[in-house]
Amino acid sequence: MTAFVDIDDVTLVYKGATGDVHALDRLGFSLEKGDFAAVVGPSGCGKSSLMKLVTGLLPPDFGTIKIAGETVTGPVKMAGMAFQNPNMLPWRSVIDNVMLPLEIVQPHRSRFRAEKERYREQATRLLATVGLDGFADRYPWELSGGMQQRVSLCRALIHQPALLMLDEPFAALDAFTREELWCVLRDLWEEIRFTVILVTHDLREAVFLADYIHVISARPGRLVMTKTIDFPRPRSLDLLFDKDFADIVHELRAKIGEVRKS
Repeated sequence: MTAFVDIDDVTLVYKGATGDVHALDRLGFSLEKGDFAAVVGPSGCGKSSLMKLVTGLLPPDFGTIKIAGETVTGPVKMAGMAFQNPNMLPWRSVIDNVMLPLEIVQPHRSRFRAEKERYREQATRLLATVGLDGFADRYPWELSGGMQQRVSLCRALIHQPALLMLDEPFAALDAFTREELWCVLRDLWEEIRFTVILVTHDLREAVFLADYIHVISARPGRLVMTKTIDFPRPRSLDLLFDKDFADIVHELRAKIGEVRKS
């Protein structure tokens, strides 16, 4: 079976006037359709660079990335993205922020004006799924940070992407809101089963959400460990207090501590 996402022997070097930065070195792993993978490692190891490569925002200097059997040569239309900062447009309402990708990504762009009401109903349903029923006509400044991040998730999913790329989406939130949104993402994934690559510094987050955790070394980033997480699904927050859960978190932390020194 061909992998849905295939990252093969990828190297990335940033060219600079004061010297080159070797971000990633011969990195590779793959995901099947519907997998939930997390990428962890020390700061500066190239996690966010990997996200840019997979979504086609940067080309690799060496190696290839394929999604659904096609080599990535430019921005990937089938990918949705969410970041640490929700980056909402303050002059647009919540629902208009959610629908923004539909105005940009084909084939929705061509249909948007004619089918705007259908898209609005779709966005309203998605907002209700993440607990924002009744907030469609509010503006970003009327929402808490956690609510804005829920909107960001909806915006990333509105065009029904096959691949969801998440770059530290919950890092700026307090612990209780963060765990609440883990459950929101868990439930969305259980319902839709899109493929996910989550870049995170939070090892508890990675173990709670992912099926596979890929550990990257200090720069230049190389794959040094892949950990399979086989806790039954759906997972409840009670899992965070399980000894086996804590053991995996400690194992990952020890590995990252080791590669930070290497």
